[in-house]
Amino acid sequence: MEYNMSFPRELDRVKENRIPLVICGGTVEYHGPHCAYGCDTLIAEGLVKKLSEKKEIMIAPTIYYSPSSYAVADETSGTVHIEEDIFEAYLMGIFTNMLEAGLRNIYVVIHHQFEQENLMPMTLSYMKAAKRATMRYLEKTQGRGWWGSESYASYYENLGGGDDPFSWIKVIPTMSTAVQNATGYDHAGKYECSILMSLYPDAVKLDRIGDIKHWFTESAKGASSELGDIMVAKALEYLEKAII
Repeated sequence: MEYNMSFPRELDRVKENRIPLVICGGTVEYHGPHCAYGCDTLIAEGLVKKLSEKKEIMIAPTIYYSPSSYAVADETSGTVHIEEDIFEAYLMGIFTNMLEAGLRNIYVVIHHQFEQENLMPMTLSYMKAAKRATMRYLEKTQGRGWWGSESYASYYENLGGGDDPFSWIKVIPTMSTAVQNATGYDHAGKYECSILMSLYPDAVKLDRIGDIKHWFTESAKGASSELGDIMVAKALEYLEKAII
């Protein structure tokens, strides 16, 4: 079920039943001469689409352009980098609209720069925008001092649950730390190429690795769709439990 292909009746059912609304947070980033620029995005999208075959979710349009950074290559490489403050303001608008529409079970799934679940600029932009949008929405709808009102006396009892407003929007990795440790995780190397090959074979061209020499792409020579299949299975097992 896709948000952009749905109608009010479908969206109402999503809201009433708190069916997860899932957004893939993506990038357009250089991944060596052998991986497509949409690598991180394609991995998130591929996993979310497979997840939709296992459980009911609504998939929102992917957010592609983001703070990808020029850590891997400079601005001539084809990477598209959006400054964090600009991106966060954009996300604020998206999240605010979704909250005002009545959505209360939103997940952002990210593959880019999420090694060991470390918080990097793009991920932090999503997290900050989510909390700020939620806080502004609560102040707008319930007034200042909402948290201190008697209606929120059970706030601590509801932490982490569906009635906790700061759980309305969650930002999670495609692969948890445990999954990364079990399979491996890298940038345009053996592991990322393998999972991308499993999901989108045409997005990897291993015969082009030699076009440009990079230390981070050398291990990609050992990539395989078989390893990718294992990584996909473990990532899906994690996502099925994380997105509820």
